[in-house]
Amino acid sequence: MGAPRISLDYAAAVRRPLWPGVLVLLLSLALGVALLERYLDARQELARLEAAGSLIAPERRPVRAASKERLTEETKNAEAVVRQLTLPWASLVQAIEQAATRDVALLQLQPDAESRSLKLTAEARHRDAMFEYLRRLGAAPGLSQVHLVSHQVLRDNPQRPIQFSVQASIAGARAGDRAVDK
Repeated sequence: MGAPRISLDYAAAVRRPLWPGVLVLLLSLALGVALLERYLDARQELARLEAAGSLIAPERRPVRAASKERLTEETKNAEAVVRQLTLPWASLVQAIEQAATRDVALLQLQPDAESRSLKLTAEARHRDAMFEYLRRLGAAPGLSQVHLVSHQVLRDNPQRPIQFSVQASIAGARAGDRAVDK
């Protein structure tokens, strides 16, 4: 038994024309480009509509129920703001301006709406100027119970001014309290 005989065909098969395949490829590419353009246009239109929609009806998130402690805290904060806003600011400023002298410089003003009091920190050139300022503050409308809380001579300064603190009650109706109680 010998080796089987192998028959080789050296003649190439007939080639089919190339143009139908190239035509299908070109049509597919053209269709892909057209679909990509439509997709990008649709995304752009969607983004434009979403932007216009958010201007007309802004997104509303569901409101979560607030805890009782948080509501109580927010109510207290709101009442404090109302009390601060209802202080008689115009009369306070006017009283402080009327009490002003050339020898006293006001450094700090701290109103306390809760206790209806006012704390002033000032600096006077000398002791008599400090006492004159206290007297003028005591006589000013809008302030009552004006008291010197503390004072000290500033030894670091060559002019040796006196820095002092004054506590006063804010006179007048408590309109803010009435507004909050209602």
